Amino acid sequence: MPEPRIIAPATGKLGVLTPGLGAVASTFIAGVLKARAEGKAPLGSVSQMAHIRLGERHEGRNPLIRDFAPLAQLDDLVFGGWDPISANALEAATTCGVLDERDLASISSEMEGIVAMDAVFDQKWVSRLDGQRVKQLSSKWDQALALMEDIERFRVENECDRLVMVWCGSTEAYQQASAVHETVAAFEQGLKDNDDNISPSQIYVYAALQSGVPFANGAPNLSTDLPCMIELSKTLGVPIAGKDFKTGQTLMKTMIAPGLKARMLGLRGWYSTNILGNRDGEVLDAPENFKTKEESKLGVLHTILQPDVYPDLYGNVDHVVRINYYPPRGDNKEGWDAIDIFGWMGYPMQIKIDFLCRDSILAAPIVLDLALFMDLAHRAGESGVQEWLSFYLKAPQASGDADPEQDLFIQQTKMKNTLRQWMGEDPVTHSEAG
Repeated sequence: MPEPRIIAPATGKLGVLTPGLGAVASTFIAGVLKARAEGKAPLGSVSQMAHIRLGERHEGRNPLIRDFAPLAQLDDLVFGGWDPISANALEAATTCGVLDERDLASISSEMEGIVAMDAVFDQKWVSRLDGQRVKQLSSKWDQALALMEDIERFRVENECDRLVMVWCGSTEAYQQASAVHETVAAFEQGLKDNDDNISPSQIYVYAALQSGVPFANGAPNLSTDLPCMIELSKTLGVPIAGKDFKTGQTLMKTMIAPGLKARMLGLRGWYSTNILGNRDGEVLDAPENFKTKEESKLGVLHTILQPDVYPDLYGNVDHVVRINYYPPRGDNKEGWDAIDIFGWMGYPMQIKIDFLCRDSILAAPIVLDLALFMDLAHRAGESGVQEWLSFYLKAPQASGDADPEQDLFIQQTKMKNTLRQWMGEDPVTHSEAG
């Protein structure tokens, strides 16, 4: 067996900070509050509900992950965040309309007490939103300093022993990395020069890392995957992870595509369309923001199917992704997929999927798991990209030069094997059955 990792205990309070206090963050907070006040099961949370097999199957060791790894307890979590629109978590939850009033009634006072801090916001990056509760600072350097002050004030006022940050804000307009992102020194100079290529989400990552706070990116924004941020996370010994919560349609793709490949069934085309009516849908209605999301969604199939290795099966695939803003649907997104496959002797077949999902309901447990696992990684002495958390992300970052793994089931094995290794248990490579 491997030597167990020395992991600092999860004592005291863990502050969970979310840039963005909208549908996803308010749903996440409400679910945790209900879980610890009323014993509501945190459905969808792997860290809370999944078991992990240890040793050989005949040994019968199959504890819950939360009982196996030294994770922070739900009772120890404290919540905070920034938002350019909502004043507090209750207002956000009420406005977004994800949760029923009956689910908010018993926790309304706690939700109202989670007051949003003024956000670093620039409409250039999110053209469809009009930020009202924003920091009145024109200097990006001053904005970064203000965020660091917010972080420290939150830490002190809430008596937190540790903090983590999970981006739950909107998708920013598409961009590619530029010279200002190459090194920490270049980025800091860019902040002082108000470089146009520095987005608000990048300022949040910088402020978090400088404050010793692990950061997970839940949107497809260019932020944790920048050379300067990877450099800073390694230098300061603070873990990062990204990007883009794996919910809805992409979750289905990472389940189905591995099955097609396992059976050596060919793929000719995969057409995906979504209708979504929440704030995320409104933001993505702008072409420059949709481009960011499109890049995140399109990369999944190529990585899983390996067209260079299997050109006869996957070398000529038409992969199309569309997102349509449709206000009547609200947070209840509909993802429709038309999949054209072929099999023996080239005969065509079709698969149709109509997933009527709830975006924030699928994303909320991801926020919880990322917060708890990022905190664990920090206490375990980790820094840099946490590739073992790719399980939760649409466009995961790789920690080395190889492409990131996209197969959901391989990602699950890697995540659990990382936990096993840290706790001094042998890896399991062939079965997760208890």
